[in-house]
Amino acid sequence: MKIQKLDRRQFIFGTTTLVVGSGLASFGIGSHAFMKVPTIDSLDIKVLVDSSYDSPRPGTNQWVKIKRTPFISTKDYRKALHNEWGLALALESRIGQDKKSILLDYGYTPAALMGNMEIMDVKPERQDAMILSHGHFDHFGGLIAFLKVNRSKLPADLTLYVGGEDNFCNRKTASGSPGHFADWGVLDRRELDALKVKIVYCEKPTIIQGHAFTTGVINRGSFEKVLPNTLVEFSKKNGIGCDMPELNAKAEGKFVKDDHIHEHGTAFNLKDRGLIVISSCGHAGIVNTVQQAINVSGVNKVHAILGGFHLFPAPNDYLISTVEALKQFNPDVVIPLHCSGPAFVTTMRSILSDRLVTSTTGTEFQFGS
Repeated sequence: MKIQKLDRRQFIFGTTTLVVGSGLASFGIGSHAFMKVPTIDSLDIKVLVDSSYDSPRPGTNQWVKIKRTPFISTKDYRKALHNEWGLALALESRIGQDKKSILLDYGYTPAALMGNMEIMDVKPERQDAMILSHGHFDHFGGLIAFLKVNRSKLPADLTLYVGGEDNFCNRKTASGSPGHFADWGVLDRRELDALKVKIVYCEKPTIIQGHAFTTGVINRGSFEKVLPNTLVEFSKKNGIGCDMPELNAKAEGKFVKDDHIHEHGTAFNLKDRGLIVISSCGHAGIVNTVQQAINVSGVNKVHAILGGFHLFPAPNDYLISTVEALKQFNPDVVIPLHCSGPAFVTTMRSILSDRLVTSTTGTEFQFGS
């Protein structure tokens, strides 16, 4: 990496300790050391659930092949892709002849998730593992029903990789008059246990299926802040919720501002091209997430940044700062999904238009050979 590029990045984060390789003790892998991450030959990403659909049209980009699944099923005209507020991705990577399939997040409803999987030809029986990015219902709403229908088709040792205990907390969102809250759902561990799904906590960076890696808990060193979303409770009631007594005591047993402390990103190191960083919702900040992937892996080149960036509530000056910061990573493509917001796309077009690739439900991205 050129020194000039490091200087710009240091300016973004306001620190001189951000030189890649320093200060990694917080990841539990030692200072000036990196986790050895796999190198894949190709990655196929199918957007199973997103918040919109666009008509199929040819897609050309020097870095990624783009396809769009027709809105109506080619096998049954009575079936169509469904859009909803949420995100679900099917990831298929290849190293030589070895292929791995991973589901990342599960949308808001099982009907949209499983219906779209059928139309996009994503076979449940081919999935090797599952990842949950964070504890919001629009990312795990389809999970339990999907498992109940398909558990017998999935691996006996099926593993769900979660960011940490925080992913199981009870959440609410402000609604209506002051003091009134609307339920935002909670993932019940007992249902996963009953379905014999192994849970792996990824507070530290974790290799998944020998192909992908998670960022671990995301260090928040940039200008970014957690934009308004939900309120969270750090206790367990009637067997449901998260067991985080220190935070619960600090919160005095009340619902408090949700910082998604165990949100994690998913990343791949693509041969000859660099990191593909997926931020499913980006509450921890998309800039922080990308920097975390670099710090964890020691791979300086960023090939693609995609996912939900949770920027739909952001003011214009914040959006400009975000795009300028992403520009310093020099990514080949930036693909906003889900909660990124139309204003982010507009800002990208004004500052970094040659890197912008848009997406909808039914889009398929093919990276690498």
